[in-house]
Amino acid sequence: MGCDSHGNLTDAEFSKPLPSIGIYVATASLICGAAMFADLLHAFRHRKYWFPCKYFSLNATTLTFISVCVKLSLDLNTPMPSRQDQLAKLSSSVFFCVVMANSMPSLGFMVTRDLLMNLVALGILVVTDVANICIQLGTGAIYVFTREHALVTVLMLLVFMILSFSAIAIPATKRYLELKYKKKYEFALKECPSYAERRKGVPKLREDLMKFWMMAHTSSPQFVMARSVTCTASGFLCFLSAVALAEAIVRSYFLQPRSVGFCNGESDYKWSTTLVLVSQGAAIAFGTIAPASRWFSAVNSRCPSKKGLRDELRVESYWFECLSEKRERPLSLWMLHGRRSRKLAHDVSRWMLDVCIATQRGLVLASKFLRFVTVYFVSRISLCCLLFTFKCESTVSNSESSSSLSTRRFVLHLEGEEELVDYMARSNREATEHLIQKGRKQQPVNLIELLEAAATTSISQGFEGIWDFDSDEVVSLASGEPPNSWALPLVTLTSIAVALPNIKPCSLKKLVKAVNEALVYVKKFEDVLDIEGELANSRKAAEVVWLGVDLYHKWLSVDLRKLSKQQKTTTQVLEEMVDIAKKEFTELWQKNLIFCMKHKPSHWPIKTLAANSMYRISQTLLNNGGSAGSVGERSCDASGENGEDT
Repeated sequence: MGCDSHGNLTDAEFSKPLPSIGIYVATASLICGAAMFADLLHAFRHRKYWFPCKYFSLNATTLTFISVCVKLSLDLNTPMPSRQDQLAKLSSSVFFCVVMANSMPSLGFMVTRDLLMNLVALGILVVTDVANICIQLGTGAIYVFTREHALVTVLMLLVFMILSFSAIAIPATKRYLELKYKKKYEFALKECPSYAERRKGVPKLREDLMKFWMMAHTSSPQFVMARSVTCTASGFLCFLSAVALAEAIVRSYFLQPRSVGFCNGESDYKWSTTLVLVSQGAAIAFGTIAPASRWFSAVNSRCPSKKGLRDELRVESYWFECLSEKRERPLSLWMLHGRRSRKLAHDVSRWMLDVCIATQRGLVLASKFLRFVTVYFVSRISLCCLLFTFKCESTVSNSESSSSLSTRRFVLHLEGEEELVDYMARSNREATEHLIQKGRKQQPVNLIELLEAAATTSISQGFEGIWDFDSDEVVSLASGEPPNSWALPLVTLTSIAVALPNIKPCSLKKLVKAVNEALVYVKKFEDVLDIEGELANSRKAAEVVWLGVDLYHKWLSVDLRKLSKQQKTTTQVLEEMVDIAKKEFTELWQKNLIFCMKHKPSHWPIKTLAANSMYRISQTLLNNGGSAGSVGERSCDASGENGEDT
């Protein structure tokens, strides 16, 4: 209750929820820290030392978490006199800087609309936080660490400005790299040997893959953003904010704990502020690694730099290309009819864009100057160590000169990134070599055994054999023909194999494992090849069918094990599967008649597509006679030819 027996207001009751709010803030901070730590592990695991944003990126979810995490720095009226209270306010502001710098590469893969909305929402949070901190500094609510708060506030504004103006260059860089990718892709295709030459033993497949992976790696929107000069500058500013927090913690706890001048008393948040400080400190420690590493990599890759200050301080056109294009375009002023009003609106618009272009130039120049200064001092301090490192690298590059030169030509870089070509080529080769070694250790053993056994028993000639069991001679059960996919016929054939009689259990297990491994690769191929999305429902149907076959030995609602235990021949089982598929299709078609008639076959319901596929394949096997009818038995025998029941 908020009132006593006399009806007077009691403030003590209203402060009771605050420790719970502190726990809420600490939990949100830990979740953000865990996501940033997961990005670190992902980068180290895949040798991507530019630290892409996979788990923690700028979106509506993370913006909501950030608004919760900065609750203490936004609190204007709750007394927070103790040491951990004041440090928790500072850690909230530093945490804001860290998450902005950490999530900067994620801007690369956003579309323009999402990018604008996320930046506007982030800007509202930044302005609110900065305004509240300034009010607290002016009123004395923040009475210690004022210099640290002022520094972190300035850094927060700078990081947000860098983040926002870097997003302006994303459309131009994407367009430029797409053009370069198309040209390099055509050139790479001409250099690739034909399939017949590879069959003769030309050992160039590895190098050909390296070329295409190099183009994909260096034109990745996240990598383009991560290696930009503004992103590395934001990493340095993020590192400075973390240093400011570390200095405040060390000074208040170890160096001069009494001279700092904390007030006596306890906050209404009580012990929860310590929990917030610890959780945000851990999140800041993990979140600073990626931005600081990007800055250090940029410095290290340019040491010793051969460019002078004049060459370094040159702003490339792609930074303000979008702003320049908008400046020249006319405004859609349907509300203004007079010539003077339209002229005034155009002049104001151009003046604002000129200010934005000047600000963009200033931020890029400041970022480049910061990089130049750090490169200069780092190269002077560690000259001997760097000389030794470069000698070692030159020795390695000489031994791999033929391979590195062939792939170096396919590095896609922007203007002003010439010095990063060797670094990008080396980092991509390290990541690719790691993937190759990982692939060697995690080979699809069951799938390889099945394909080798299939080749020896002449079941099929590779993956092309799937089309033999999905013949065009058998028409669909309704007008129209759904587009062919790989996954749905594959799982349908496996369903038939499970339903056939007299199959060894160990053979079925190995067949199911082999198809499980095959579907991983089929899904990747179909995701790439199905550009228009025509196979989306067919892939969903394959997933639903395979879930039932793999876990429950059922095709839709039909128990395949029950069919296999009946004393029937293969032909009888196939005839029963045809009848079941017809019945299932008829029921589903009548149930969804209006929908199916309105849409083309590729958009039919997934169970309808599955029933149609089962009918066509089972009927094809029946039409082909005994040789095709026993394919399930022979495929299972091939899969279990050298295997044991596991």
